[in-house]
Amino acid sequence: MKVRMTRVDKGLPLPAYHTPGAVAFDLYPRVSAVIPPRETVLLPANFIIEVPEGYALILANRSGTGKKKGLTMANGIGVIDQDYHGPQDEIHLLVRNFTDQPVKVERGERIAQGFIVPVERAEFEELAEIKKDSRGGFGSTG
Repeated sequence: MKVRMTRVDKGLPLPAYHTPGAVAFDLYPRVSAVIPPRETVLLPANFIIEVPEGYALILANRSGTGKKKGLTMANGIGVIDQDYHGPQDEIHLLVRNFTDQPVKVERGERIAQGFIVPVERAEFEELAEIKKDSRGGFGSTG
C-alpha cells in the first residue's frame, strides 16, 4: 500500500519499519524538549499523512519508551482520521512524563509508533431491547 505524506522538516527521515516483521513504524519528534515531572507536552511528529480511504492511523507507545524514559502517550492512543491531512495538520504526539524527574526527548528520537489499520463505519440501528437477560453488568467476569 502506498501512503501519501509530507515531511515538515526534510532533515529528518520518513517514518520507517525497523525490522522485516515490524507491524508498526516508528515516530519521533521534530523538536527536542524537556518534559517536566508529571506534565504533558504536545510534540510535533514531522509529517502530514493522507490516511487511505477505509483505514485509520493509530498512534501508540513504543514498548520501551515507558520503561526507559518514563513517558507514555497521554491519551492512550491517538486516532488519525482519513480527512486530517490539510497543510496545518501535522501529526503530534501527546506525551506524558509519569516520573518525578524532568525527561529530555531528543529531536529524531523514536518515542512512539504508528499502525495503519483497516476500519469500517458502522450503520447504527436502534432497538427497544437487544436481548432479555444480562451478563451482570460492568466487571461481571472478574
